[in-house]
Amino acid sequence: MSHSAPRTTMLARLGGWCARRRWWVLGAWVGALVALTVIGGVLGGRPTDNLTVPGLPAAEGAAVLQRDFPGQGATDGQVVIRSEAPLSSARNRAAIAAAAGALERVPGMESVSPPGAPGTVSADGRTGLMDMEWRAAAEDLGPADLARVREATRPLAQAGMQVAYAGSPAVQAEASGTDWSAAVGIVAAVVILLLAFGSVVTMAIPVAGALVSVGTALAVLTVLESLTDVSAVGRTLAVMIGLGVSVDYALFVVTRHAQQLGQGMDVGESIARATATAGRAVVIAGTTVAIAVLGLAVAGIPFVTRLGQAAAIALVVAVLAAITLLPAALAIAGHGLGRWRLPFVSGPRPVDLDAPADRMHGFARWSLTVTRRPWAWLVAATAVLVALALPVFWMELGQVDAGTDPEGSTTREAYHLVATGFGPGFNGPVEVVLAGPQAKARAQDVAQRARDLAGVVYASPPVPSPRADTALVTVVTAAAPASPRTTEVVERLAQRLRPVAGPGTQVYATGLTAVGVDLSERVASRLPWFIAAVILISFVLLMVEFRSLLVPLQAAVMNLLSVGAAFGVVVAIFQWGILRSAIGVPEAVAIEAWVPMMMFAILFGLSMDYEVFLLSRVREAWRDTGDPHRSVAIGVASTARVITAAALIMASVFLAFVLTDNVVVKMLGIGLATAVLVDATIIRLVLAPALLSIFGRWNWWLPGRRMSP
Repeated sequence: MSHSAPRTTMLARLGGWCARRRWWVLGAWVGALVALTVIGGVLGGRPTDNLTVPGLPAAEGAAVLQRDFPGQGATDGQVVIRSEAPLSSARNRAAIAAAAGALERVPGMESVSPPGAPGTVSADGRTGLMDMEWRAAAEDLGPADLARVREATRPLAQAGMQVAYAGSPAVQAEASGTDWSAAVGIVAAVVILLLAFGSVVTMAIPVAGALVSVGTALAVLTVLESLTDVSAVGRTLAVMIGLGVSVDYALFVVTRHAQQLGQGMDVGESIARATATAGRAVVIAGTTVAIAVLGLAVAGIPFVTRLGQAAAIALVVAVLAAITLLPAALAIAGHGLGRWRLPFVSGPRPVDLDAPADRMHGFARWSLTVTRRPWAWLVAATAVLVALALPVFWMELGQVDAGTDPEGSTTREAYHLVATGFGPGFNGPVEVVLAGPQAKARAQDVAQRARDLAGVVYASPPVPSPRADTALVTVVTAAAPASPRTTEVVERLAQRLRPVAGPGTQVYATGLTAVGVDLSERVASRLPWFIAAVILISFVLLMVEFRSLLVPLQAAVMNLLSVGAAFGVVVAIFQWGILRSAIGVPEAVAIEAWVPMMMFAILFGLSMDYEVFLLSRVREAWRDTGDPHRSVAIGVASTARVITAAALIMASVFLAFVLTDNVVVKMLGIGLATAVLVDATIIRLVLAPALLSIFGRWNWWLPGRRMSP
């Protein structure tokens, strides 16, 4: 008698109910998608990338700056001009005056400051900065505003000057271009599913489900944009994660259903059982990933917390679609699931470990190869993973600036014009805010002390506040904003200026560069605790699900190796510059401060997808056969095809986002794709079966519980 006889579980009942009421379920999903999209459009919210981090010194300084210096909080923009002749020449002065006058008439423009003030004309007199302040918020500006600015500054180009644009609206305009990443990922999923299963219908169900799932998640985020902050990167992350996991989760359930239909099972019963088995693995895996990304809140960084919430919404919708929408779609397909087959592609073959070698499919032969010599394969796999992870020890956290924008972009051109004319540090000045009883009186001494510090090339004359006893000094470093040397200067700047400011006077280093430095320090201090918390939570979830101590321990170690390998590849490509030109990164960059934490949360959770799916089949085989070694081979042979197809789809979706212009999104895409591919090959096909085979029946040991099927 089989030990794996099905029980009527809640998921089985849910799957059966959705199958019987298939058209109602489908209508409910489509109706929810349409309703949420309409509501979001009516409310009219917009994404915003607010990097404010409460509690950081730079954030406290920014609050004082906005309170006591009117205009400092306005949306800024900049026109950078470069001329072969001095800007003071008659022709250039006339062109600058004409452009400034035209800019002041641009709708929404608050004020325009032509070159002339200290720090706005380079030492050679040929590069100048024309500052703009807008009344609108940065996210409300776009291509139309940049077009009006270009038109207003035409006299500069007519005078023979180089003209480039920085700040708003140039950043918003360049971020609003068409992004084909999601479309490329979907096309890749279609191709891989067709090659893996050979049926147009089998391919169409997961892809259509993923489109509905991702569309619904984006509609939810659109509604939330009118109620709270939702970042543009968060929307991209939701699409990236949503597409990948939606197809993966659907694939797990569809594959199980197809296998059961092939064994002669009734359609309704098969849908219920597939939802109860593969669907259970989906719920566990999705819950683990959602908990991991929501756990990003412990970092105390609101921007990262919002990214985690956006990813969690996509995950929850994907899980709900897998256990409700998918059963309805499978019921609609009925016995036609394998219809419209490609003649040159064979479908999945049954697992028969007793068949002759020439008739046994490749994954079955492979599973026997690994389980017969587990120690050799364990050593080899571990060596490869450790080698890939080694660059992690040289990881440098920092920030990505406009110097890494795409070739030909106006923001990148402006960055390099400023760096050439003024020095690289002018692209990210540090604003030193003094607040206290002696702030105005000692501000000049503070500015002089700042000029004397190593690594500082410029400190502006102090600007007193008209509202309170505060003063502002703008400090420019010798190195670029993202340089480790700039980080060192910012870290000690306030400390070295505080004695000069006098007792009772607070000294804050703020601005985007200082915020980036403080953010890196916050992440570095919280990351170990976050990693420990995620590992502990996933350990408990797996222990409860599989009634084992060794299985969750193995999973934790393997997932750490997988994440370490992904981190190592990201460091090698982006920080060391290996192959960076192939993915459109113009220069080596530090790793964006929040990326490792976000990557760990997502990767550790995604690794659980394949872990749970594999272990569920191994445990079923263990209950059926009572043979700990044969059960591992059966589990690997039964799941390898679908795991490989799922990993290729998810990796293709992630790699498609390398096509974006955003370097940080490229980091996430490369890191996530690497981890998925490593997990589906080295981990699931080599390391996991080797470890499971070595420990045998001890895999299923739990104190007070017998190690029997």
